Amino acid sequence: MARFIFITGGVVSSLGKGLMAASLAALLQARGYKVRLRKLDPYLNVDPGTMSPYQHGEVYVTDDGAETDLDLGHYERFTGVPARQSDNVTSGRIYQGIIQRERRGDYLGATVQVIPHVTNAIKDFIRADIDPECDFIICEIGGTVGDIESLPFIEAIRQLRNEVGRGDTVSIHTTLVPYIAAAGELKTKPTQHSVRELTSLGIQPEILVTRCDRPLPDSDRAKIALFCNVRTEAVIPALDAASIYAVPAQYHEAGLDSEVLHAFGIDDAPTPDLARWDDVLDRLLNPEGEVTIGVVGKYVGLQDAYKSLTEALVHGGLANRVKVNIKWLDAELFSSAESEIAAALEPMHAILVPGGFGERGSEGKIASVHFARERKVPFFGICLGMQMACIEGARNTAGIEGAGSSEFGECHEPVVGLITEWMSAEGLQKREASGDLGGTMRLGAYEAKLAGNSVVRSIYGSDTISERHRHRYEVNIHYKEALEQGGLVFSGMSPDGELPEIVERPDHPWFIGVQFHPELKSKPFDPHPLFASFIQAAVKQSRLV
Repeated sequence: MARFIFITGGVVSSLGKGLMAASLAALLQARGYKVRLRKLDPYLNVDPGTMSPYQHGEVYVTDDGAETDLDLGHYERFTGVPARQSDNVTSGRIYQGIIQRERRGDYLGATVQVIPHVTNAIKDFIRADIDPECDFIICEIGGTVGDIESLPFIEAIRQLRNEVGRGDTVSIHTTLVPYIAAAGELKTKPTQHSVRELTSLGIQPEILVTRCDRPLPDSDRAKIALFCNVRTEAVIPALDAASIYAVPAQYHEAGLDSEVLHAFGIDDAPTPDLARWDDVLDRLLNPEGEVTIGVVGKYVGLQDAYKSLTEALVHGGLANRVKVNIKWLDAELFSSAESEIAAALEPMHAILVPGGFGERGSEGKIASVHFARERKVPFFGICLGMQMACIEGARNTAGIEGAGSSEFGECHEPVVGLITEWMSAEGLQKREASGDLGGTMRLGAYEAKLAGNSVVRSIYGSDTISERHRHRYEVNIHYKEALEQGGLVFSGMSPDGELPEIVERPDHPWFIGVQFHPELKSKPFDPHPLFASFIQAAVKQSRLV
C-alpha cells in the first residue's frame, strides 16, 4: 500500500515546494522506490488553461490532455514518470464536480457543505488512480498556510492522516528563515509562527524544510526544533543552489530523504544511486563550450511562461556538453527596420520561435524566420513558430501574396486556420468519430508519421513518433503543394495524412518547425532528440562566426 507525503508551505510563496517535491521523489527513486507526485491548487480556475502566462507561467500538458500547473513539469523532468490528468486538481475543479452532482440530485436533498462534501472530494482525488506497485504518493498543496483558499485542502489532509494512519503519512512544511541585515542574523520566528498556524489547523509536521540564503547554524536548527516540536535532524536547511539539477544532491546531503524514511519507520532503505544526477551536474558545471540561442517570443517578460522550453534547451546543452545562453527577444520589437532585426539576431548561434496565442508579435516572429532562412542560421519553430515558418515560406518562397493566419483576423490566403475552415465534411466527421473535434483545441499526445529520407527521421531514429500538442489552429493542407514547391518539405504528418506535424528545409543547415511541444518530454538525463540536435547545430554555427 502506498504511503502519503504531504507538502505545505508557509510565511511566503515561491519557496520552491515543487522543486523540493520533485527532488524528494528523485531521491526516493534513487533508493529503488516507485513514486507518484500530485499537485493540489487552491485557485478557483478549473485548470490553468485559460490563465495568462504572466499570471501563472506556462501551462504544462500531459499525454492524456490535461492542462496543468508548471510544477508537474518539474515532477516529470526529475523522475521520468509521465504525469496524468489525475495528478493535478484545483478548487475550481473540485467545486465544479460537487455542483454538477448537486444539480443531478446525487446528494438526495442533503445540505452540501465544505465538510464533508468538499473535503471528501479532495480525499477521493488524492486516493484515486494509484498504481498498485507505487510506494509513495507525494502531494504538494499550492499556496501558503493561512490563506483562506487552502483551508479545505489542509482540512482534507488532516482527515486523511487520521483515516490512513499516522504511520503511513508524513507532513513536510516549507518555510522561510530570512536574514535581517541590520541585525546580522537569520530569524527563526517566521518559521515558528507558520508551524503554529499549521498545528492550529490540526497538522503537526514531522519535517521542516527551511529556505535560507546562507548556512543555518546548528543553534538555530535546535531552536526551531524545540519550538516547533520536531527532531533537530528533521530541520532541513534549503540553501540557494547553483542549478535546479543540483537540488536533489543538496537535499540528500542535508538529510531530507533519510528523515522522510525515518518518519515512516524505514531505517534499512538502500543507499541512493545518484550516478545519473552526478553525470548531469558534471556536464552542467564543466561545459566544453557555449552557444547563444535567441528566443523570439511574446511572453519574454516572465521566463516561467517558457519554463519547459528553457529546461529543454539546457538539456540540449547537456547532451552536447556545452553551456546554453538564452537571449530573450521580444517579438513585438521585431516589427521595425530590417537592419535592427539583423543587429539583434546576428550574434545568435541559433534562433527559436516558441508557441503562443494571438496576433501580437506575429510579424516579428515571421521576420525572425526570414532572417534565419536567408542567413542559414539554425532555426527551430515550435507550435505557432512552425506556423510562422509556413507563412514566411508562403510569402517569400512560394509567392503566395497575403498569406497569413485566420487566428489573426481575415486574410486573403489563410495558410493557417481552424480545420473547420478547410477540411471536408467527410474529413470532419471522421475526426469527430476519432475524438478530434475539429476546431476545438488539440491537447495531449498525438502520433505523427515521418518521411523516410527526412532530417527528423534521422534525428528520432523512428518512423512514428508521439508528441504532446496544445493548439487550436493548423497549417492548411491545401497549401502543401505550393509550399513544397517553395522548398518547405512536410516531413511529418498525422497518420491520416490530413494535418502537417513537421516541416523542414533540406537546403538549410538546420531548419525545422513542429506543430507539437517537444520541450514537454525532455529530461536532464534524457534530452529530447530535437533539442539535442538543435544545440548541436548551434555548436557548428558558433564555429563559423
